[in-house]
Amino acid sequence: MSHPLVSVVMPVYNAEAYVSEAIESVLAQTFSDFEFIILDDGSTDCSLQILRQYQHSDRRIKIISRENRGLIATLNEGIDCAKGRYIARMDADDIALPERFSRQVEFLEHHPNYVVVGSKVLLIDPEGLPICPFSTLTEHEAIDAAHMQGQGGAICHPASMLRRDVLQKVGGYRPEMKHAEDFDLFLRLAEVGKVANLPHILLKYRMHENSIGHTKRIEQLKSGFQALKEAYSRRSLDFQITFLDEVLSHESDSSLSKIHRVWAWQSLVSGNVKTARKHAFLALKNNLISLDSWKVFACAMRGY
Repeated sequence: MSHPLVSVVMPVYNAEAYVSEAIESVLAQTFSDFEFIILDDGSTDCSLQILRQYQHSDRRIKIISRENRGLIATLNEGIDCAKGRYIARMDADDIALPERFSRQVEFLEHHPNYVVVGSKVLLIDPEGLPICPFSTLTEHEAIDAAHMQGQGGAICHPASMLRRDVLQKVGGYRPEMKHAEDFDLFLRLAEVGKVANLPHILLKYRMHENSIGHTKRIEQLKSGFQALKEAYSRRSLDFQITFLDEVLSHESDSSLSKIHRVWAWQSLVSGNVKTARKHAFLALKNNLISLDSWKVFACAMRGY
């Protein structure tokens, strides 16, 4: 495809358990004018073999495979290879709903002053059970204000579609913002155009016990804090946010028990009682002497 409207960029690293479902969700889109650039970042499992199988069945798939270079280098490589007017991000463990691309393309085509559009997403657990909706803000002002207060996730990175020319103009992803590269990017994009989320759930975002948000949380917060300071400087605003030390002090508990407690509470509040009971049990199993785990377990068993 010499001139696709959309380039889907999906990094893959040791994602054999989920990558088939991710690929199939992209190939099942109602919008079909896209190239699918899949970058295998030195996987050591069977991911590459799975990718090759799909490549043989769909001419839109282009696979790049080489040694491990990390997520930021991989994303920038994907952008450099892209030919589409729009870049649709996708992760190898998520699930795009069928109308995602068509709705996002329609929005960007009719709103030339917007540089990126995401969507509301549904958080799911490792096995695919629903947890809760996420990225629910829709308007530029609300999303940018949340980012400027240090709140990540106002736009869900793998649910985003971006204008390729603007993405290249701002310099893509910055290597120095490791683990917060998307937060930094959305701050910079909001300075050259508008950002938005569609109000529809268009992606299922899979949560993991070993995700970057858990295992590299401290590094992620520090990078995000630096990105925020620089954003305030670029916008000639007085930077008075001093929450980093306080936040870091509350991030000391990254135990499995805490992770499952958070998922249980989120599920319970959203009415996903089955998911809540599952993770309340796992929270208790991982820490039988935790009063917080007993509390969420009791609430989950009652269903409220």
